[in-house]
Amino acid sequence: MSMNNSPNVFLDPNANRFQVNIINESHDNNETSQEDVGSDPPHYEETSFTDEAHNRLRISYRQGKRDLYDNFLQNGEKTEASLHPYDTHTKMYYLQTFGHNTVDPVPKIDYYRNTGSVSGNKLSRPSLLEIHEQLAKNIAVSTGSVERVANGESTTGDETAVSKEEENKTGFVKFGWVKGVLVRCMLNIWGVMLFIRLSWIVGQAGIGLGVIIILLATMVTSITGLSTSAIATNGFVRGGGAYYLISRSLGPEFGGSIGLIFAFANAVAVAMYVVGFAETVVELLKESDTLMVDESNDIRIIGTITVVCLLSISVAGMEWEAKAQVILLVVLLVAIANFFIGTVIPTNNEKKARGFFNYQASIFAENFGPDFRSGEGFFSVFAIFFPAATGILAGANISGDLKDPQGAIPKGTMLAILITTVAYIGVAVCVASCVVRDATGNINDTVVPGMNCNGSSACSLGYDFSRCANQPCDYGLMNNFQVMSMVSGFGPLITAGIFSATLSSALASLVSAPKVFQALCKDNIYKGLHFFAKGYGKNNEPIRGYVLTFIIAMAFILIAELNTIAPIISNFFLASYALINFSCFHASYAKSPGWRPAFRYYNMWVSLFGALLCCAVMFVINWWAALITYAIELFLYIYVTYKKPEVNWGSSTQALYYINALDSALALTTVEDHVKNFRPQCIALTGAPMIRPALLDITHTFTKNNGLCICCEVYTGPRKLCVKEMNSGMAKKQDWLTKNKRKAFYAAVAADSFRDGVKSLLQASGLGRMKPNTLVIGFKKDWRNATATQVENYVGVIHDAFDFELGMIIVRISQGFDISQVLQVQEELEKLEQERLALEATIKENYFEEGKSGICGFFRKASALNISKHETTKKESTINTMQSMHVGEFNQKLLEASTQFKKKQGKGTIDIWWLFDDGGLTILIPYILTIRKKWKNCKLRIFTGGKVNRIEEEKLVMASLLSKFRIKFADINIICDINVKPNKESWKFFEEMIEPHRLHESCKEITTAEKLKREAPWKITDAELEAFKEKSYRQVRLNELLQEHSRAANLIVLSLPVARKGVVSDYLYMAWLEILSKNLPPILMVRGNHKNVLTFYS
Repeated sequence: MSMNNSPNVFLDPNANRFQVNIINESHDNNETSQEDVGSDPPHYEETSFTDEAHNRLRISYRQGKRDLYDNFLQNGEKTEASLHPYDTHTKMYYLQTFGHNTVDPVPKIDYYRNTGSVSGNKLSRPSLLEIHEQLAKNIAVSTGSVERVANGESTTGDETAVSKEEENKTGFVKFGWVKGVLVRCMLNIWGVMLFIRLSWIVGQAGIGLGVIIILLATMVTSITGLSTSAIATNGFVRGGGAYYLISRSLGPEFGGSIGLIFAFANAVAVAMYVVGFAETVVELLKESDTLMVDESNDIRIIGTITVVCLLSISVAGMEWEAKAQVILLVVLLVAIANFFIGTVIPTNNEKKARGFFNYQASIFAENFGPDFRSGEGFFSVFAIFFPAATGILAGANISGDLKDPQGAIPKGTMLAILITTVAYIGVAVCVASCVVRDATGNINDTVVPGMNCNGSSACSLGYDFSRCANQPCDYGLMNNFQVMSMVSGFGPLITAGIFSATLSSALASLVSAPKVFQALCKDNIYKGLHFFAKGYGKNNEPIRGYVLTFIIAMAFILIAELNTIAPIISNFFLASYALINFSCFHASYAKSPGWRPAFRYYNMWVSLFGALLCCAVMFVINWWAALITYAIELFLYIYVTYKKPEVNWGSSTQALYYINALDSALALTTVEDHVKNFRPQCIALTGAPMIRPALLDITHTFTKNNGLCICCEVYTGPRKLCVKEMNSGMAKKQDWLTKNKRKAFYAAVAADSFRDGVKSLLQASGLGRMKPNTLVIGFKKDWRNATATQVENYVGVIHDAFDFELGMIIVRISQGFDISQVLQVQEELEKLEQERLALEATIKENYFEEGKSGICGFFRKASALNISKHETTKKESTINTMQSMHVGEFNQKLLEASTQFKKKQGKGTIDIWWLFDDGGLTILIPYILTIRKKWKNCKLRIFTGGKVNRIEEEKLVMASLLSKFRIKFADINIICDINVKPNKESWKFFEEMIEPHRLHESCKEITTAEKLKREAPWKITDAELEAFKEKSYRQVRLNELLQEHSRAANLIVLSLPVARKGVVSDYLYMAWLEILSKNLPPILMVRGNHKNVLTFYS
C-alpha cells in the first residue's frame, strides 16, 4: 500500500533504502518533506551479480550510508535495516522499501521460522487482510514498540522469547562435521570385526569374494548414506537422528515404530560392545592367570564397571564425550597404522611357522579364490561381516548437537563410509597377501629336500603345512583370530585398538539411544513415555534416558545371552536403514513441492533398491530375526495408527495421499456414470455441523463409506465480517467433524442472501464425478413467524435444487434440529466451572503462602482462610443459581432429539410412502439405512396408491418390482382412499394455518385487491387456493393416513410433493409440507431428480 502521496510522510533526505518512518495519519501538518533535488542527474540504484575483485553481491548506497553498512558487515551490529516491518501487537510502523513507504514487508527468514525455533525468533508478517483492506486512521505508534524492534527484540509470544533467552543463557555446545559426524561414524563403523574377524572372512571367501562382500555391504550403507543426506538437507534437522528423519518423511506411524526399536537396539548394542571389551580383558587376565572369579562373572564385573565409566562420561556432557571419542579414534588409527607397518617389517622364523611371510605374489594368488569350510558359504560369511559396516547413523543420531546438520551429516557420513571401506579393503588385501590360510606354528615344519609337499605357496617359501589338510591347525587365516596382532609391528597396540573400537562403539550407542528416545518422547507419540522427554543442562541432556539405557544395558550384560539377541539388533538397524531409503524414495515419488533437498546426488529408484536390499540382507543374516523385527514394527505401526497422534509434519505420506486422490479423481472423470454405481452424494445444509447434529447424523447414516457428504453453511450480512468469521471457523468445524468421526467435509460461503449462497454451493461444490446429486435440508419449523423474504429464500432453495437436477430430501423431527441455545448454556456453565476451578487454585496457593512468623502470621492465615471460604461459598451459590436458572431453558427433549439418530434403533419399521416414481431415490435411501448397523433391525413397509378393485394386482406388481431390485420388504400396503376428502377438523386446521397468509381479494374491490397484490405478492390468493384445492385436500388426507398407518414407525420416508415454479405460492407450499408432516415420527420427504438410481440389470 503506497504512502507516497500522503502529506504526513516525513522522508529523511539521507535515509537508506530500509529506513523506518513512523506515520500518524491524523497528524495535522501540511509540511511535506522530500528528497533534495539538485542539479545533478537522478541517482539510479543498480545491483550487479558479478564482482571481479571480491566475487560477492555488489550493493549501491545512498550518500552517507556506506560507512554505516561497512560497520554492520565488520562488527555484526544491527542497523536500521534490521528493523522489523510490522509489529503484531496493534502497533504499526512502516518500512520505506523501494523508495516509498508500505506496510508490505521485504522477504525475511524470521517469517518462516517455527514458533519454538531456538535459532531465531519467529516474526509475523502483516496478514493479507491488513494489506488489502483500507488503511485504518489514527494509527498510534508508541515509541517503546519502535525501540523494542530497533533493538532486535521480538513481539511474538512467550515461548519463543523463553527459548531464545535459554539459548543465550546456557550457550549450547555444537559440533562441526568432523568431530560431530566423521569421527563418530568412523569409530562406530570400525569395530572388533576389523581386528579379529576380517582375516577369517578373507580366508573363507578369498581376496576376490572378500572384496565383493565388503563392497556389497558398503553399497547398502552408501545408498543409505545418500538417502540420509537427501532427507537431512531437505530442511532444518532437529535432534533425534534416524527417528527424526523417518518420522518427518513418512509420518508418525513409521517414525514412531522404528524410533522405539532403534533406540532399544542402540541400548542393547551398548551391552554387546561392552561385553566384547570385557571378553578381551578376560582373555588377557586368563593368559596371565589372574581371573577374579571365573570367566562369566569376570565379564559381568568388568562390563558393569565399564558401563558405569561410560555413563559418567556421557552424563558429564557432550564435550567430554566428544573428547573421549577423539582420543579413542587416535588409538584406533595408531593400531591400524601399526598393522600396515607390521606387514613390511621383515618376518622371523616364529612368524613364518605361523603363516606370515610378508608380501608374496604366490600367497596373493593362492588366497584370491574362495575356500569355504565348515559349512560356510558366501551369504553366511556376508552375514558375519555386515554388522561391521553398520554405524553410519552415529553422526545423524546427535543431529540436535550439530552446528549445521544439513552440511555436516552428508559430508561426514559419506566421507566416513569411504575411509572405512578403503581401510577394510586395504586390511583384507594386505593380510591375505602376507598370511597363508593354514599353518602349524611349528618352526621345524620346513621343506626337506626330497619330501613331497602339497604344492601350496608355503612349500615354495620353505614350509610344509600339508598336515593341516588332515588335522586341525591353530594358525593361519582360517584358524587364528589374532592374525593382526601377529602381523603388526607391536602386538599390544592391536589389543589397544580392540579396546578403542569396542569402547568407542559402546560410547556412541550410549549417547545415541537416549538422544533418539528423548526426541521420540518429546513428540508424545507414546503418551506413557513423555516422562523421558525432559532434558537437563546446557545441551538439554536426556539424563532420564541415560539411566534407562544404563538399566537396559546392565540387564543384557548380566544375562550375557548376546549370541541370540545380536541378530535381532542387527536387523533392527537394517530396518532403520530400509525405512530411511524408503523415505527418500517415497518423498521423491510423492512429488511434493516441499521436497527439494540441497544434496543432489541421490536417485529415487536407487533409494528404493537400497530399501529392498536392506530387507533382503535382513533375511540373509537371520530369517527368524527378520520376521521378529517385522512383527514388532507392524505391531507398533498399528498401535500408533490406532492412537492417531495429533501431529502434522507434512510427511510424504500426506503428499502421496493427495497425489493418489487427485489421480483417482481425474481417472473418475473419464468414466461415464452408471446407474449401478449410483450413490447418494449429499449437500446437507446443517450450518455449523455442531448446531444441527441430528440432520448431519441422518445424512451421514446413508452416506458413510458410501457417498459424499458436505456440511454447508451460508453466511449472510456485511461481507467483511462474514468473510472474517467464515475463514476463522473453517478449520475448527472440519476438526469437529473429524473428532466426532463424521466422514464429511465442511464448506461455507458468504453471500447476500441464503438462497444465493445455497445456489453457489449447488453449482460449485464437488470435484469432477464427485459432485453432489442430492440436497438435504431441515424443515423450516418457524416458517409461519418468519419474514416473507426468509420463506421465499427457503422455498427458492428447493426450486433451485430441482433446476440443477438434484434430488431433494427435507427432514423433519418433532423437536427441530437447532440446538444452539443448548450449546450456549453449556458453554456458559463450562466458563463458570473454569472460573470456579481457577478461584479454588488461587485459594489453595494462598493457604500455602508463607506468612510472617509468630502469632500475627497465624491470625493472618486464619483471616485469609475465612475470607476465601466466604468467596468460595459466594461463587458456588452464584453457579448454583445459574444452573437452576437455566434448568428450565435446558431443553432436555431437544438434547435427546439431537442424538436420536446416533442410537441403535430397536425392532420396528421404516415406512416408505412411495407415491410417485422419482427414479427410485425414495426407495434407495431407506434400503441403505437398513444395511447400517443402527437400523438393521428395522423392516421396510411399502405404501403406495392404487385402485380399490386392483389391490392384489397392485401388490403383485410392486412386489415383483422390489424383488427385481433385490430389496427385501416386510409388507406392501395399497392405499385406495388418498383422494377422499379429509375430515372437517383436519381441513379446518389447515385453513386456520394459512389464514394469516391469505389475501382474500375476492371480498374486496378490484382496485383494493390489485393494490394488496402489489403490496403483498407473497400472500395466497383465493384463485390460487381454489385452483389447488384438490392438491391441498390430498396433503391433508395424506397426513390422516400417515397418522393412521405409520404413527408407530421408527422413520417415515415420503414422496415430496413438487410445487410448480411461479404457480404455487411459497406460503401455500410450506403449508402443504407442514400439514403433510405434522405430529409424526421423524420423516424424510424425498424427491429424486427423476433419473434412474435403481436397475434390475446385472
